[in-house]
Amino acid sequence: MLSFFRRLINSKFGIVITFVFLGVIALAFAAGDVSNLAGGASGGLNGNDIAKVGKEEITIAALRQRAGDEVAAVRRTNPTADMAGYVQSGALDAALQRLIGTAALAEFGRAQGMAVSKRLVDGQIASIPGLQGPTGKFDENLYRRILAERKLTDAGIRKDIALELLAQQLTAPTSGATLIGAEMAKPYAALLLEQRMGEAAFIPTAAMPAGATPGDQEVQAFYARNQARYRLPERRTVRYARVTPDTVRAAATPTEADIAAAYQADRAKYQASEKRTVSQVIVADRAGADAIAAKVRGGASIADAARAAGLEAATFAAVDKAALTSQASAAVADAAFAAQRGAVLGPVRTPLGFAVAKVDAIEQVAGRSLDQVRGELTAAVAKRKTLEALSALHDKLDDAIGGGATFDETVADAKVAAQTTPALTANGLNPAAPTQPDPALQPLVAAAFGASEDDGPQLVQTGEDGSFAIVAVGQVTPAAPRPLAEIRTQVVADLIAERRRQDARRVAGQVLAAVNKGTPLAQALRATGRSLPPVQQLAGARGDLLRSQQRPDPARLLLFSMAPRTAKLVAAPDGSGWYVVRLESATQVDPSTNPTLASGVRTDLGRLTGQEFVQQFARAVQANVGVRTDAKALARLKAELLGQGGSDN
Repeated sequence: MLSFFRRLINSKFGIVITFVFLGVIALAFAAGDVSNLAGGASGGLNGNDIAKVGKEEITIAALRQRAGDEVAAVRRTNPTADMAGYVQSGALDAALQRLIGTAALAEFGRAQGMAVSKRLVDGQIASIPGLQGPTGKFDENLYRRILAERKLTDAGIRKDIALELLAQQLTAPTSGATLIGAEMAKPYAALLLEQRMGEAAFIPTAAMPAGATPGDQEVQAFYARNQARYRLPERRTVRYARVTPDTVRAAATPTEADIAAAYQADRAKYQASEKRTVSQVIVADRAGADAIAAKVRGGASIADAARAAGLEAATFAAVDKAALTSQASAAVADAAFAAQRGAVLGPVRTPLGFAVAKVDAIEQVAGRSLDQVRGELTAAVAKRKTLEALSALHDKLDDAIGGGATFDETVADAKVAAQTTPALTANGLNPAAPTQPDPALQPLVAAAFGASEDDGPQLVQTGEDGSFAIVAVGQVTPAAPRPLAEIRTQVVADLIAERRRQDARRVAGQVLAAVNKGTPLAQALRATGRSLPPVQQLAGARGDLLRSQQRPDPARLLLFSMAPRTAKLVAAPDGSGWYVVRLESATQVDPSTNPTLASGVRTDLGRLTGQEFVQQFARAVQANVGVRTDAKALARLKAELLGQGGSDN
């Protein structure tokens, strides 16, 4: 696992991701049952703790820090991610369970006499490519600087790595298990072969009446209940200043001395020269080479003579002597450049065998004076000096930022003009004036949303010509619902749509009740008095759902999770209506009739076996070391992170 994350480390951002996830990897897949993994006990903990695993304490501050780091890491690839979405999705609970799982395994490992040496931890840190300096070796100063930027400590990082390595030592052998018995796989294969028949009725929302125009009180109540639907994401103004080739144009203008030096450095390139086109074939033995040389001297081409001997000739077109030496051999080049046009050379002994060659063409290339290539040299020197000046300025500003320089100070040092965007969302949209986002601003917006409010400025590359921008976070507007007055028309439309959905739900409920009392589905539909689509017949095997390239409709999925001669209700996608599904029959099929499928199921289950064993082992370890969690402390932290209340810890 650590090697996977090392491959992500090629930048400062990648290092942050590594530091965020070291120590939380081993049991990521074992955190699915969030409500049960942590154990049932709560209370009795220190006021600063959110969980206790054996003797190991997991503090509220540690979980808060982990949440902040994980959100920041996700923002590197998904700028719209925010803390509210993180908490509401259950990711905070999952983070706590990963901390608990890793701590429990480490505690258990230590109890068995296992240990992780300082040298092993040193090696893990030193092997991260993003922490290596220009020499390719671990850079202690770079490591300390990144720790300071991310408000991390060396001791904390070392502890996380040690915990992760202990957990890996315990779980790696088990996670590799891939074999299960054939008899164990049979029931699962039988499930895939099972045939079901039934029927479904669709009650569309669009078939329901809109009803009366909603009053103000009803609109306000609906808006209050559904504020999350009208929530604007967090917006930020971005302060930035562009540094382009024009910024350093004066310093990068070539002088006569620069142009003359460039001419001298490449003098050989501009001197008169001779180029030759040479054909060659390599033969393993001298006798074979003599035979081919005789044919070529007799008028055959090298290509034809080589082909007759089962060989392939090569042609070196318009090359100088140095190029021919590198592409063929020194002996062939010496001979070719000493011969006349049309001369047949060889056999010449080379490291690969005996060469037979022919000088096909000779081209004299005239020399060019400084004045003749002045324009070419001026452009090349200007480009080089511009890149050098931009690189030097970038390094100077980067050092200043590392020393604590503010955005305004950095912009002043660069002698460029600062600009500020309107309040933008993470995807670059301005909700106050919706237009297509400016592609040129996207890298700057992404950098601003990837930073914390109190972070210093950062440098963002913006062009292949060496251009970059100084970027800082401006004003941050937290996510909040749009005022009702601005969106009243939309709210009224949504309210009416919700009425129709509820009406469709009520009609579907009536149909369901009638069917479960014995009324045929088609008759129950007619009894509603509504104009509804006809009953649809459903049939197929469970395996068909897995083989489908498209997501099956909810009615067909429901058909395979109910008892025969019963009916159930399921919502259609996007609030478009409801399905009433009735299963008529379920027919079992012996898996021995399809040995290929049974073998495939066994293989697929084998891939999950190791993970299942590790999950079970993790639960047993937690039960062994003892896990206590404080549900109230977790609730307080959630409220704090959601902005609904404070945490006094």
